[in-house]
Amino acid sequence: MALTPSNMIPLGTPAPDFKLPEVVSGKAVSLADFKSQKALLVMFICRHCPYVKHVQKELARLGKDYAQKIGILAISSNDADNYPEDAPESLKAMALELGFNFPYCYDESQKVAKSYSAACTPDFFLFDGRQKLVYRGQLDDSRPGNNKPVTGHDLRQAIEAVLAGKPIPEPQRPSIGCNIKWK
Repeated sequence: MALTPSNMIPLGTPAPDFKLPEVVSGKAVSLADFKSQKALLVMFICRHCPYVKHVQKELARLGKDYAQKIGILAISSNDADNYPEDAPESLKAMALELGFNFPYCYDESQKVAKSYSAACTPDFFLFDGRQKLVYRGQLDDSRPGNNKPVTGHDLRQAIEAVLAGKPIPEPQRPSIGCNIKWK
């Protein structure tokens, strides 16, 4: 299990455009679908990573708690040929098992992950209503085996600040997880 931190790209970076297939419905999802949202949360996750497994129920809770308030999207960019657990059919099963109420897309070409400078799973990017980056970093301080509860504190605090029109609390700490499995 290689520990990889998120890249912490500059705040204010515009959300890169994308158009990806959603694994449950098969429909295309694009950045334009989220234009009217007060905020957009883009999460790079996968099925096999122990760091994602550790927080996956909290990701489903985030979806339920914020579905009516912000746009939420999960993307898996892992090489499914070498990591078949991260293939679209398996991702679909994951989304259904966990009750994800947000689109879960598969980035087969890995171009979207590269355009976002995503480095690990999980990796979180929160954009404001103008689709400018306001938060990138960890969900919370919990990691597999550190006995800290999974609360989503850091990310939830950032979402609440965006919704209230307030600055995001500092410092923003990098997410830590498995590296994206590049081709």
